[in-house]
Amino acid sequence: MSESSIKKISVELAYALPDVQALLKIDIQTGSTVQQAIEQSGILRQFPQIDITQDKVGIFSKVCKLDRVLSQGDRIEIYRPLLIDPKQRRREKAEKAKAEAAQERHKKAPDPKSDTI
Repeated sequence: MSESSIKKISVELAYALPDVQALLKIDIQTGSTVQQAIEQSGILRQFPQIDITQDKVGIFSKVCKLDRVLSQGDRIEIYRPLLIDPKQRRREKAEKAKAEAAQERHKKAPDPKSDTI
């Protein structure tokens, strides 16, 4: 089978850091997997911190396995590990806000020792 007769599909590959984002469009052979597309895209050279054995991947925001066969138009997303659990982060934020509100109330409360008659 000649190279020109091999069926190809187009997919996108997305990866984002806080200050840099990459969205690559690649053509791959029909029947290719998520892992094959990632490896063929060159993104692992561009972002050496990506570890597809550890980092989760997905298609259109739905986590999938590396051996998932791709379809025309799929967007592969490589997810970075979370630095902190979102529930824990919300809890810490609420506790901080509560402490700050208590400090503000304490600042505005009149000092009972300063009352003179």
